[in-house]
Amino acid sequence: MSRAWGLGVAVAFAALPAWAQDAGVVSPDLVESPRTGGIIFRLGGYKPLIDEEKGLGGTPYKDTFGDSSLLLVELEFQRYFYQGIGTAGVGVSAGYGEKYGAAKLADGGGDAAERTAIKVVPLAFNLFYKFDYAAFEWGIPLVPYGKLGLIYSPWWVTKGSDTEVSGGVTGKGGKWGWGGTAGLAFLLDVLQPRFARDFDSGLGVNHSYLFAEYTYADVDDFGGKGLNLSSRRWMFGLALDY
Repeated sequence: MSRAWGLGVAVAFAALPAWAQDAGVVSPDLVESPRTGGIIFRLGGYKPLIDEEKGLGGTPYKDTFGDSSLLLVELEFQRYFYQGIGTAGVGVSAGYGEKYGAAKLADGGGDAAERTAIKVVPLAFNLFYKFDYAAFEWGIPLVPYGKLGLIYSPWWVTKGSDTEVSGGVTGKGGKWGWGGTAGLAFLLDVLQPRFARDFDSGLGVNHSYLFAEYTYADVDDFGGKGLNLSSRRWMFGLALDY
């Protein structure tokens, strides 16, 4: 059974280029509008590594917000500076995430009446490369890619409707760091080639993708003291070339 399944997968992948050409995805006669950049929408779970801060006593994030991640939503704009054996460029992104929990009493004796929240706005500048040559030239609709960039994350903690103040210190700030991402995108054009062509001629969107990516981010002022906003996370979303 496993041998038959493996043979079926091999035949399917071998047939992809021919199928895509028959569908008109990689037809040499297809004339696209100029492709200069991309826009990306993504979301996923983001759990900052606050409790792993060196010298920190206890686990404040877990005690307040539990083991679950906050929902992070991001928007990224890309500009391509190379298109040949793949595509390379620069990107800028901005995101927002928040997580609510029960505020703690000052004496640590239990929960307070107010709700507390941690809120983050990750901002990033990155360089990226995606190997889309196989998708465009051979009709294989899988596009691996990678990114490396600089991150700055403003953050603040609220208690009730106000920014929390503890020991005379206001609960807000910003952290610098870096991040690397590896992902795999699926070219949606192969599913509806005619719609993809109309999308390009009508709105200037050359290609669209669904993707999954994994990000390793160290956002702790490059090993400095204070709130550790580093994370290891999966993100999913939609990408458009234009």
